[in-house]
Amino acid sequence: MLTHPSMEKLQSLRLSGMLKALQEQQETPEIDSLSFEERLGLLLDREMTERQSKRLQTRLKKAKLRHQAAVEDIDYRHPRGLDKSQVMKLTDCEWIKDHQNLIITGPTGIGKTWLACAFAHKACREGYSALYSRLPRLLQDIGISRGDGRYPKVMKDLAKTDLLILDDWGLDPVKGDQLRDLLEVLEDRHGLRSTLVTSQLPVDSWHEYLGDPTLADAILDRLIHNAHRIPLQGESMRKQRLSLTTTDSSN
Repeated sequence: MLTHPSMEKLQSLRLSGMLKALQEQQETPEIDSLSFEERLGLLLDREMTERQSKRLQTRLKKAKLRHQAAVEDIDYRHPRGLDKSQVMKLTDCEWIKDHQNLIITGPTGIGKTWLACAFAHKACREGYSALYSRLPRLLQDIGISRGDGRYPKVMKDLAKTDLLILDDWGLDPVKGDQLRDLLEVLEDRHGLRSTLVTSQLPVDSWHEYLGDPTLADAILDRLIHNAHRIPLQGESMRKQRLSLTTTDSSN
């Protein structure tokens, strides 16, 4: 007689995990062999699992990752200089906990963006917030926000994100206000949050790419000195997969 009101109360309290677990227990005859404490423990475990899953989905939605990538699916077979031991060490997310950065460089098609998304996905699973953005688009959006009054909020949101991915670093020129905006973003995060950069340009070319010597010094000082580096090389993985697909279709 008390089961139905109890379910209504669980639903009204938004304890969906406990509600589902209770319904499952009712359909399991063997459940009567467990003590009250054991059954309650199962209900609580289910509720915690449900909440953790929902929080993860929320973090992934906010991260706006370009690829559905996971560190467990990283391809080590393609010859691109990827050090498995280094990657495995980075997947523990201690570098994010310690507010360090990560730089992934290499030619187009080598899998830089996919790797970045895989690290961000793992960060979300570990409870960190993340955000993916192409650097050209991010700087454009920041410039627009200055004109429509959203600038303080945009900068605040960027500053509090645990892992910020800046993809396609070096693809488009960065000049004037964009250089200062980039410095502000990195200044707000320096020593407090982690930034992951992907670029076709080797790090040694970044100072020349940024142009302004003074601002370039300040930007790189906040980015590269506490950064782990993954330098990739070799042929494009996209071209290889396309070649294999074409070969298979012709057979």
